[in-house]
Amino acid sequence: MMSAPKPGFWLVARRECRWLLHDRVAMLLIFGVPLFAFVVLTTVFSHPVIRGLGVTVVDEDKSDASRALVEYVAASPSLNIVDRSGTLSTAVQDIRSGKSISAVYIPPNFERDLQAARRPQVVGFYNQQFLTPSGIASSGLSDSLSAAAAVAAPASRAAPAPASLGTLKAETMALVNPQKNYAQFLLRALLPTIIHVVITLAAGYSVGSEFRRRDARAWLESAGGDPVVALAGKLAPLFCIFFLVMLAEPLFLEGLLDIPFRGDLPLMIVAASLLIIAYLSLGALLQLLVGDLATGLGLAGLIASPAFGYAGVGFPTIGMNAFAQTWSAILPLRWYMAVLLGQAAQGLPVADSAVPFAVLAGLALLFAGLALLRMASLTRRGWFAAARPAEPSEASHTPRGIGGAFAAEWRRVLGARSAFSLLFLAPLVYGIYYPQPYLNQILRKLPIAVVDNDLSDLSRQVVETLDASGALSVVVRARTLAEARTAIDRGQAFAAVEIPPNTERDVLKGITAHIPVYADATYLFIFRSSASGVATAIGALTSELISRGARSDGSLVKAKLASSSPADVLLQPIFNPVGGYASYVVPAAFILILQQTLLIGAAMLTGTALATGGGAFAGVLGRGIAHLTIYLPALALYVIVLPRIYGFSTLGHLPQILALASVFLLATSFMGQAVGAWFTRPENATILLLATSLPQFFMAGFAWPREAIPDVALAFGRIFPADSAIDGLVRVNQMGASIWEVAHDWRVLWCLALGYFALAVISAFAVRRGQGHAQS
Repeated sequence: MMSAPKPGFWLVARRECRWLLHDRVAMLLIFGVPLFAFVVLTTVFSHPVIRGLGVTVVDEDKSDASRALVEYVAASPSLNIVDRSGTLSTAVQDIRSGKSISAVYIPPNFERDLQAARRPQVVGFYNQQFLTPSGIASSGLSDSLSAAAAVAAPASRAAPAPASLGTLKAETMALVNPQKNYAQFLLRALLPTIIHVVITLAAGYSVGSEFRRRDARAWLESAGGDPVVALAGKLAPLFCIFFLVMLAEPLFLEGLLDIPFRGDLPLMIVAASLLIIAYLSLGALLQLLVGDLATGLGLAGLIASPAFGYAGVGFPTIGMNAFAQTWSAILPLRWYMAVLLGQAAQGLPVADSAVPFAVLAGLALLFAGLALLRMASLTRRGWFAAARPAEPSEASHTPRGIGGAFAAEWRRVLGARSAFSLLFLAPLVYGIYYPQPYLNQILRKLPIAVVDNDLSDLSRQVVETLDASGALSVVVRARTLAEARTAIDRGQAFAAVEIPPNTERDVLKGITAHIPVYADATYLFIFRSSASGVATAIGALTSELISRGARSDGSLVKAKLASSSPADVLLQPIFNPVGGYASYVVPAAFILILQQTLLIGAAMLTGTALATGGGAFAGVLGRGIAHLTIYLPALALYVIVLPRIYGFSTLGHLPQILALASVFLLATSFMGQAVGAWFTRPENATILLLATSLPQFFMAGFAWPREAIPDVALAFGRIFPADSAIDGLVRVNQMGASIWEVAHDWRVLWCLALGYFALAVISAFAVRRGQGHAQS
C-alpha cells in the first residue's frame, strides 16, 4: 500500500499541475491568449515596409511639367495616387474620410513660373493625426517632390548658379535597424508585453481561485502549513510554463521572421526569468491583498495592460512627465525592455545593460518578498483556516419585459462591487492614468553627441545651432566617432552628428557640405525626432548662410534657391499639426478602453442575468439599453471632457458623435452578452478578454496603417466594434469629418449591433434551454 505524499513543495506543485490541466480557462489564458497574440501580430506585421499610402493630387496647372511631377509621386513606392481629378475641398474630404492620407497641390501657372525661374510652390499635405503612416507619407512626398523639382526646369532656362556661399545638408544613417523596420521594432517589444499581462493574470487566477472555487485550507495543508512553500509551489508550474513561452519567443522571431538576435543569450534568459518572477509575484500579491478574485484581476489588468506606454518603447521615458517617470520606474517591464532592446536589437556589451538588469532583479526580489510577507501574515492571522463566505446569488425575482431587464441590470451593476468598479470606476481611472506617459506630446532637448573634425568658426556655429534647438541638446562633445557611438550605446545620447574636415572650406567655395547624422533606430519615434531636429537646425543655418551672402535686394538669395531647386516644395501637416504623441494615440486608445471595459462587464453580468429567467429577446435588449445609459457618462468623459482638458483637437459635432458612439456601445454590449452567455463564471470574461486588448489596437488600422495589414487580419479585426469605432470617432471628433464621410464605419457598426443582438438572443435561449433540461 502506497503512503500518502508528504506535504511540501512538490505536493503543492503537483496539486497545481492537476488543477491547471483540468481548468479550461487557465489553459486558454496560458496557451490560447499568447498563441492568439502571436498569430494576430505576426499577420498584422507580415508586410514590414509600409507601401501604397493613398495620396490625392490636385493639379490646377495641367501642363506637361505638372504631369511630370505627378508621375514622380506615382513612382514613389510608399505612395499610391487614389484621385487625380479633385479640388482642394475634395482632397480634404478624401483625407478626412480615410481615402487618402496625403494630398499634393500644384498651383495654376506652375509651368510658366517654373520656366521664368520664379520658384512656384508645390504643397504636400499629410494627415498627422495618424502619426506612423503620416511619417512615411511625408517622407515619400518629400523625396518624390524634391526629385521632381530638381529636374523640372529645362537646363537652358534654369537659373545660373551664383558665385556665393555653399550649403549644409544633413544626411541621416541608422546605426541599428537600418531598414527602419517597424515590424521588427514593434514585434520584439509587443510579444513580451502581452506575455507579461498573461503572467500577471494567470498568477492572480491561480491564487484567487483558492478563495471560493477551490480550498485555501487544503492549499496550505499541502505545504505542511508553511506559507513560503505554499506560494512557491503554487507559482512554480506557472514559472516553468512561461519560461518555455519566453524562450520560444526569440526562437520564433529569429527562426520564422528573420529578426536577428545580437546580444548575450544567458543574460536574456536570466532577465526573462526575473520578469516572470516579478509579475507572478505581483499577480499573487494583488489577490492576497484584496481577497477577491474579480477585484484582484481588475487591479492586475489596470497595472499590466497600460504598461507598454509606461515602458518607454513607443514614447520614451525621457519625454514623460514626473508621475509617468516615477510610476514606470517601479514597473519591471520597463527595465526588461531596456535589457531586451539593448541586447537583442543593439547587441550591447553586457556591462552596458548592467543598470536596467540590476533594477529588474531588485524589483523581482521586492515583489516576491512582498507576496511572501503577505502570505505569511495571512497565515499567522488564521485567514486560511477561516471559512470563506459563499458566493453571492442573484435574487429569484424574474424580470419581465424590456423595462424589467433594464432595471435588473442597473441593480446588478450597483449591487456588485466588481461590476460597479469595472463599469463606473475603471473608465474614470483609465482616463486619468492611461494618458500620463504621453501628455508632454513632443520630445524636447533630446541628448545628442557631436564630433567636430573641422574645428572652424562654421563648425562651432553648427554645434551652437544644434544646442540652441528646442528639440536637441548637445551633451557629448566627442573627439572620435567611436566615442560618440559609445555614448549612444550607453544611453547618454540618441544620435551623433559628425562635422567632416574642410566643411567650412567647401561652403566658402560654394559647394554643398554633407553632415552625417548617425542615429539609433531601435526606438523609431526617437530616431525620427532626433533626425528631424538635426535636419531642421541645419536647414535653418543654411538659410542664414545664404542670406549672409546675398545682396541687399535679395536677388542673389532667389538665384541661389532657384539654382538648387527650381520649385519650392512645402510640406504641411494637417490635423495634429505639431505631431503630438498623446493627440495621436490617446483618442483611439480611449475607444478601445470603452470597448474592453464594457465588453468584460457585459460578459460578467450575463451569466447571472440568465440565471434569473425572463425572455431572451427582451432581456438582451433591456440589458443593452441599460449598458448604453450606464456608459453615456464614460463616453462623454472620453470624447468631450478629457480631450478638452488634455488639449486634443475636438472638431466634431456632438449629435454626430453620439449617433456613431451609441451604435458602438450597443454593438459592444450585445457582443459581450453573446460571449458571456457561455461563461460559467463571471470573472472568466476578465481573464480571457483583458489580455487581447493590445493585438486589437494594432488590428484597428490606427497605430499600423490598413494599407500594410493583410486582408485576412483586417476582416478579423472588423468583428470587434472598436475597429470601426476608432476609425469613425477619431475622424469625426479629432478631424471634423461628417458622419456621411465615415458612413462605411457607421454601416459596419450597425451590422455588428444587429448581428450580435441576434447572436446574444440565440445564445441566451440556448443557455436557458440547457438550464431547464439540467433542472428536469
